[in-house]
Amino acid sequence: MEYVTSPLPAAVLWDMDGTIVDTEPLWMGAEEALVRRHGGTWTHADSLALVGSDLLEAAAYIRDAGTIPMTPEQIVEHMLGEVLTGVRQGVTWQPGVYELLTELRTLGVPQALVTMSYRSLTEAVVSQLPGGLFGSVVTGDEVTNGKPHPEPYLTAARELGVDPAGCVVVEDSPRGAAAGLAAGALVLSVPNAVAAVPEPGLVVIDSLDGVRAADLLALFEESRLDPV
Repeated sequence: MEYVTSPLPAAVLWDMDGTIVDTEPLWMGAEEALVRRHGGTWTHADSLALVGSDLLEAAAYIRDAGTIPMTPEQIVEHMLGEVLTGVRQGVTWQPGVYELLTELRTLGVPQALVTMSYRSLTEAVVSQLPGGLFGSVVTGDEVTNGKPHPEPYLTAARELGVDPAGCVVVEDSPRGAAAGLAAGALVLSVPNAVAAVPEPGLVVIDSLDGVRAADLLALFEESRLDPV
């Protein structure tokens, strides 16, 4: 029996920070400034440890590092305000992202935005993109379990009405990649601050520059042919 497979994913599920837009420097700068303001010590390694984290979990880490007299919720609100200010001044799109997003829309491939950032920041980024790109937007303040739990990606697939197994998740962080794999999707990792390690179902590439819709599933086929 011959099986016919589509050359395109059932849907593409995108992370935002570090994947679509280069907001990681904004987050890292805000983290360090807050901790140092309260007399704490903060290193680049601390910032890297939080990439892709649930914001409340990250806030608890920040509070402890700086002995900050704020609740995690207050720290999240402060951090979001700092990053939102930077985003409103303009964002830097990651290479190749804008072209791939718009090509997938033209081809009719459903897309979702799945981010641990909260709705207010997410909307500020989405407002700077062409309309109609995302059929679902899942944010960190609207799920019970953040990445690396699969809930965010499972939620997006359900809202799009697709099987996660037919989806490609695009991520930049190991936590996000783990969430995509746990949801049963294929994961294309494009490292920004912290790199994921390739494994079955997870392909790591340097950049999306030049990557087209028809390449997405082909990248996973190529990985199966490469010697381990």
